[in-house]
Amino acid sequence: MILDKFRLDGQVAVVTGAGRGLGAAIAVAFAEVGADVVIASRTEGELQAVAAQVEAAGRRAHVVVADLAQPDSTATLAGAAVEAFGRLDIVVNNVGGSMPNTLLTTTVKDMRDAFTFNVLTAHALTVAAVPLMLEHSGGGSIINVSSTMGRLSGRGFAAYGTAKAALAHYTRLTALDLCPRIRVNAIAPGSILTSALQVVASNDTLREQMEKATPMRRLGEPDDIAAAAVYLASPAGSFLTGKMLEVDGGLVVPNLDLPIPDL
Repeated sequence: MILDKFRLDGQVAVVTGAGRGLGAAIAVAFAEVGADVVIASRTEGELQAVAAQVEAAGRRAHVVVADLAQPDSTATLAGAAVEAFGRLDIVVNNVGGSMPNTLLTTTVKDMRDAFTFNVLTAHALTVAAVPLMLEHSGGGSIINVSSTMGRLSGRGFAAYGTAKAALAHYTRLTALDLCPRIRVNAIAPGSILTSALQVVASNDTLREQMEKATPMRRLGEPDDIAAAAVYLASPAGSFLTGKMLEVDGGLVVPNLDLPIPDL
């Protein structure tokens, strides 16, 4: 059965930024197809709520409360997975972000922080995870969460877009380094209805503008990204590495212009 190829029975995944939004949806989806998950973020209450959903799906969750803006903290999650569950098969580098800002008020520190949060955290967890994946599972899958702003041009995204573009190319480079035993792919979400888009979701005018500017005429749901993650992590995606899944409703230009005037 082709659906069996999408199962992750008995596997163990680490998902960063899993307290809400995309990370939470991915963690729960992994549980629904058979995986145990290590979930990490800064807010214990949110993690416990996600853990309850994982357990309701019949799998185990191990909660790690940590400041994932620090690469050293993120790196410890690989060992936590082996300690909790005895193996590590899947890593989802989902944590990241950066606030939009005008170019001339984006400082060097802003750029450095965006690169640290979006790229260095992923690298720290990747290099910590790979030896453990090889030792305990013989291979595995790493999934990086980039962004449509890593390939599209929009005002206000110099720090965020540059960091996400770097993460996308990091995916391609590490995929070749880790072939053939570990696959490395990425997802580039478009506008997804998480808490980050709460302002848009509650403003009918803004939401309608964004939907109209999206070829699929809707905004994404967290499960759209979770389904892509299941595909990339599972045997269904076993012939993919170094690839980017653009789960963005068909965007070729940004679907929301920030109100940043000409100089």
